[in-house]
Amino acid sequence: ETPLGLKAKKYMLTGDLVPDELVLEIVEERLQEDDCSNGFLLDGFPRTRNQAEELDKYLAASGQRLDMAADLEAEEALLIDRMTGRRVCRSCGATYHIINRPTKTEGICDVCGGEVYQRLDDNMETVRNRLAVYRKAIDPLLAYYRSTGILRSFDSNRESSVVAAAIVAALGDGTE
Repeated sequence: ETPLGLKAKKYMLTGDLVPDELVLEIVEERLQEDDCSNGFLLDGFPRTRNQAEELDKYLAASGQRLDMAADLEAEEALLIDRMTGRRVCRSCGATYHIINRPTKTEGICDVCGGEVYQRLDDNMETVRNRLAVYRKAIDPLLAYYRSTGILRSFDSNRESSVVAAAIVAALGDGTE
């Protein structure tokens, strides 16, 4: 609900990519927070080669660089099931999934008792559009990170805990 977040929300509700300039502004503002001073993990960003190049410029100007870009590969049907099954608490933002991580009581947040709902951008039509937009943008982005030598691919058809452990291991020693 920040001013920048409200601008981005208009694009997200239709499944379109948020314009690079706006996304970069959001990320740069966030990376200036104190909790990023010893490192950070970006999830779902960058999504285009331009975003990646601009992020690298921003980081270089502050004496930083990315250690790794993780490519999480999964079958499309599984991705659709994961995204359309996501549920979020209106009050505290806790995230659930109707199959993989359901609430104890349907529609009620386990953390705060708030209402749990499906985001507007997690419906089937919007998810399919998001995946189509993603596929168009991903090849140039992967090529960019492959050329920098920091790209690592992970089989994300597996349980999230297994994938997370592989990513943590790769961050520690540079391999999966």
